[in-house]
Amino acid sequence: MKKSLLVLLLIIVGAVQMGCNNGELIYDDPDVKLFVKQLKAGTYQTKSPQGYVEVPLFTEEHIPELLNYVEDLTIIPSFPMPPISSYFGEKIRLGESLLWIIESIRLGHPASLGCKMVYANADNYEGIYFLSDEEVLEVAQLYKNWWEFRSFPKTRWSVDPCYDDPLCRSGYRWW
Repeated sequence: MKKSLLVLLLIIVGAVQMGCNNGELIYDDPDVKLFVKQLKAGTYQTKSPQGYVEVPLFTEEHIPELLNYVEDLTIIPSFPMPPISSYFGEKIRLGESLLWIIESIRLGHPASLGCKMVYANADNYEGIYFLSDEEVLEVAQLYKNWWEFRSFPKTRWSVDPCYDDPLCRSGYRWW
């Protein structure tokens, strides 16, 4: 009897553990690693309180971990844009979309209506103005430098107008 009770208890504990770690991302307390895994697999489906599949509520605290993936040029099947987004079907690079999240955190609102970057002087939003893989990697480094530089306190002697803008003078902007 004790043996069968112990086996039953182990089964229940195992089931509870599996239920607690079923790969669901929590919208207002997201896990970067799980989010990236789901984006790569095309399985991200977490909904906002309004019922839309959107980027979860990442904060400034998530930026260092997000930066770990910005050089990943894997093409992902989809990316959860805001409901008002005009994004329509170009290839989506994981790293570029995570840079968009970082920029959105920096600004406090969606960085743009699409998770693609273009040349700053682009006449329109045609694919010819989207950045190449090499240029996205350049931007990734700009964001990493920006984050590292932010760790130094800004003083009254700081005159740099680009202090808190990783794309300042880069020749690139968000779509």
